[in-house]
Amino acid sequence: MFSGSNSDVAAFDLPIARGGGLPPKPNGLAAGFLIRSPQSSSATLLTWHRKLIAQKYDGSALRKPGRPLTSTEITKLVVRMAEENRGWGYTRIQGALANLGHTIGRTTVADILKRHGLEPAPERTRRTTWKEFLRRHWDQIVAADFFTVELWTCRGLTRFVVLFFIDLSTRQVEIGGIARSPNGFWMAQIAGNLTDAVEGFFSGKRYLIHDRDPLYTREFIDLIAGCGIEAIKLPPKSPNLNAYAERFVRSIKEACLDQMVLFGEAALRNAVRQFVTHYHEERNHQGLNNQLLTYTRTVESTGRLRKRERLGGLLNYYYRVAA
Repeated sequence: MFSGSNSDVAAFDLPIARGGGLPPKPNGLAAGFLIRSPQSSSATLLTWHRKLIAQKYDGSALRKPGRPLTSTEITKLVVRMAEENRGWGYTRIQGALANLGHTIGRTTVADILKRHGLEPAPERTRRTTWKEFLRRHWDQIVAADFFTVELWTCRGLTRFVVLFFIDLSTRQVEIGGIARSPNGFWMAQIAGNLTDAVEGFFSGKRYLIHDRDPLYTREFIDLIAGCGIEAIKLPPKSPNLNAYAERFVRSIKEACLDQMVLFGEAALRNAVRQFVTHYHEERNHQGLNNQLLTYTRTVESTGRLRKRERLGGLLNYYYRVAA
């Protein structure tokens, strides 16, 4: 049979016993030796045998790439449709894509939404973002807010409170009231003026969004509710949810009130009135394509240049008049 030293036996069997990689294919002599080797176990023989069979039928080199990934364009469309249409399920999105010439499976739509953290339609329809709420009810919402002004009176430096309302769709502003010591009775009077059937600022509106200031009393809420206005109280510390009102406060303070030293309540009322008129008729609004809110005259491209001053030149408006 086969004769050899013990070192030869150890050198041949060691890679298998250590669980190494696939050994070279043995010839008949080596196989006979392995069977007779006391260092070989049945488990090692079976492992080697299975690896040889797997190697014989290994077709990995002949494999072709699998199904191609969904294109970026289709992925973006799926996510967009799901975000803009919360009630659309997988099949509805699949049909909408087919209208655009994209054919994908229902499970592909589901996988895309899952990868982007979007829930199925039943869960998505139960949640409405603040942005979606505003967009759906844009023409029916009025926002309210307060701001304070420090002015000089015979009592010294005194704080006054200004309450205003802004129509989100038109950006029109209504000054509700100005007071040194506002209270519930003052708020009730303002509610009556706002809900007047003929000239009330709330005419045709459905919602009032406001912060958690205690001046929005139960009496005030009940008075406007009697005219079909639902009050929506914003969460604490969320000025971004009332961004248009906050922007008006910034505008009137930066462009007007912070530039003046006011003496007496009459001076404050005049400054606020002048700015609101300027805001409505003479100020260009970047959020509205840099246009004026109201046009009081035909825009002239020729003619004499004129300037209208308010508050001693603090607020200016330039226009032309026909020659």
